[in-house]
Amino acid sequence: MELVCPAGNLPALKAAVDAGADAVYTGFRDQTNARAFPGLNFTEDELRQGLDHARARGCKVYVALNTYPDSGRLDAFRAAVDRAAALGVDAIIAADMAVLDHACRRHPQLRRHLSVQGSATTAAALTYYYERFGIARAVLPRVLAIQQVESLCAQAPVPVETFAFGSLCIMVEGRCQLSSHVTGMSPNRHGVCSPARFVRWEEEPGGRRSVRLNGVLIDRFEDGEPAGYPTVCKGRYEVGGKVFHALEEPTSLNTLELLPRLAAAGVVALKIEGRQRGAAYVGAVTRIWRAAIDRLARGGAEWSAEPAWQQALASHSEGRQTTLGPYHRSWQ
Repeated sequence: MELVCPAGNLPALKAAVDAGADAVYTGFRDQTNARAFPGLNFTEDELRQGLDHARARGCKVYVALNTYPDSGRLDAFRAAVDRAAALGVDAIIAADMAVLDHACRRHPQLRRHLSVQGSATTAAALTYYYERFGIARAVLPRVLAIQQVESLCAQAPVPVETFAFGSLCIMVEGRCQLSSHVTGMSPNRHGVCSPARFVRWEEEPGGRRSVRLNGVLIDRFEDGEPAGYPTVCKGRYEVGGKVFHALEEPTSLNTLELLPRLAAAGVVALKIEGRQRGAAYVGAVTRIWRAAIDRLARGGAEWSAEPAWQQALASHSEGRQTTLGPYHRSWQ
């Protein structure tokens, strides 16, 4: 299985490649990708440097063009496809049909991967994207049970990639409206769940900190309590007189224990989430998954996840806890 790792900037790209990634995924420094945070992503010159570093070590580079353009910005997305093709990247990752159509018509030699933002969860949907736009791979949304992943692998006309580790999203991929409700800006079109200009941190008595998104109180943290980047879905709210994570607790997806089953199902690539994370996170998580995949490939004794691997992954997780998320449904 191909190990696909995040590269939010050049140091993270180098960390992933040097730790054993088979492929890295990046984005241009604009709103054509779903991690448009200030300070992240690549200029064309930086991407050329990243391509040189990756190729010297046999690693592929994919460019994410996975947000949705409105009618006034479609030309910018078409231009981004052209830039990716001119740079010679190994594939683009796209969701919008107009973007896929442009790539299919203008650059038929450029591999097209269907983004998780496309929310394709059925064999019929994957068949449509394959027949209409010639996709070479599909990234499945993080809402499917392992049984559904296995079924899709058996029926899909294209190879399937799944998320293996990283942040979860409670919304159907590509359909989130929570940030839009609070800020008026869509994460699916503007590339970020909580735009930085709307985020305000405030110091409170006793060392507590509060964080607001466009004036809306999202969370309060005690002195010394780890505080992640504020998003509406992972805030704490007062409900029925109690304050708790009413929508979703900060936690990360970790499918390491399912690795043999994913391999047996025919999953061709495992994706690590985290283009907004630093090089230390990228390097550490990549090394663990590289070791796990290599051990599985060698065969021999029955495979099992090392406790040290799980402990290390938990230390890099949101809230320092992990979950199988929708992969595990006892009733499925």
